[in-house]
Amino acid sequence: MTDYIIETKGLSVYYGHHRGILDVDLHIEKGEVFGFLGPNGSGKTTTQRVLMDIIRPTAGEASMFGKDCQKEGVAARERVGYLPGELSLYDNMKAHQFFKMYYSLQKNNSDPKYWQALSERLDLDTSRRIREYSRGNKQKVGVVIAFMNKPELLILDEPTTGLDPLVQQTVMELVREANAAGATVFFSSHILPEVQAVCDRVGIIREGQLVAIERVDDLTTQHFKRVRFNFASTPPDEAFSQDGVSVLARDDNGITLEIHEHLDKVMETAVSYGITDIETIPVTLEEIFLAYYSKGNGGSNA
Repeated sequence: MTDYIIETKGLSVYYGHHRGILDVDLHIEKGEVFGFLGPNGSGKTTTQRVLMDIIRPTAGEASMFGKDCQKEGVAARERVGYLPGELSLYDNMKAHQFFKMYYSLQKNNSDPKYWQALSERLDLDTSRRIREYSRGNKQKVGVVIAFMNKPELLILDEPTTGLDPLVQQTVMELVREANAAGATVFFSSHILPEVQAVCDRVGIIREGQLVAIERVDDLTTQHFKRVRFNFASTPPDEAFSQDGVSVLARDDNGITLEIHEHLDKVMETAVSYGITDIETIPVTLEEIFLAYYSKGNGGSNA
């Protein structure tokens, strides 16, 4: 038995001669919130569509709950709540009719009125026809569908797209609550603060290839450091001139440095000028993400 809820090995997808993803190896553990980061065109949506058997891989394999996503996909998907990046809804139905129909088609039903509670939290008027909804309200319908059967696994593709900030916060609360109740969550996003707020680990994908899988805490503390030194006498401009160290700001009292390597040498130099105070400045996930993509990105498939 494995505790991996999602596992991919050498997963590759080509669209003709265009590469969607290449050799993606993912291992998502039971009960974790895993964020999948990358700009549009990096391969996030392609990976999730393979898991849901919407598209078939060119090579490699993917499984959920130990079941092959292509050979045993029906059984696996019964335990999944999915919010796709591109929603396809029954526009002529009223939302409450749509939710009742969807509920009746699911095997793992637990709470027939949970969709009502979700709709209220999202401030969604379910008496209206779906075609009358704004983009944001249609996104709310998708959120309700994904969460309403309290699935063991949530696969969410850019879940807060089109939502106002308050509703975005509500969706993140739903993610936390589902996870606290035991659900595993795999969601793609390019909104980095929300990923940093809820995720245990993140995978960063670039041009269809994973470039990093890290715990959020490790990623934000180990990639590089930003430190403010105050001195008894301010060092000259060239004092910290070395590879892996950049001067971000300086004034009469001190210097702010970005340190990628040689921290020991930086400290030796700083001590020699009489440190009066040290402040470590937090590095955000967004800054780390941009560092990974500093050489550009490619691809046209989400």
